[in-house]
Amino acid sequence: MVKKEYQIIANNFELAGRASSDIKKTLKALEYSKAMIKRICAASYESEINVVIHSVGGYMTFEIINDYVELNIYDDGPGIFDIQLAMTEGYSTANRIANTNGFGAGMGLTNMKRLSDVMEINSDQFGTHIRLIFVVGDLDALS
Repeated sequence: MVKKEYQIIANNFELAGRASSDIKKTLKALEYSKAMIKRICAASYESEINVVIHSVGGYMTFEIINDYVELNIYDDGPGIFDIQLAMTEGYSTANRIANTNGFGAGMGLTNMKRLSDVMEINSDQFGTHIRLIFVVGDLDALS
């Protein structure tokens, strides 16, 4: 079993992607399929960017449990006011700084949902927790 935790710093676009890069290295070393690695790392990166843009910071856990990979993303405030609206492609509450850095197209949550097999979101005014599950098939892991 593999379990790792990564800190995500608000408004730090330079460090965004560190967790996704480490996850990719881990999955490659364990000989997961390229397709599975791409799905997990793309969703991981989307979640990192969301924490950087929309919160005051947070962290992500990465865990390999038997036949699935699980990502849990936690951030501190202000939460997602309307999850259904936030799941609408193109809807964004990103600020000008995020837009200037090339982010905030309103595709993060919908991409995470599309890439994962299971997505759960819980949010209130204190923060958000997103749980992503990726089911490993026979061709996804060789080890």
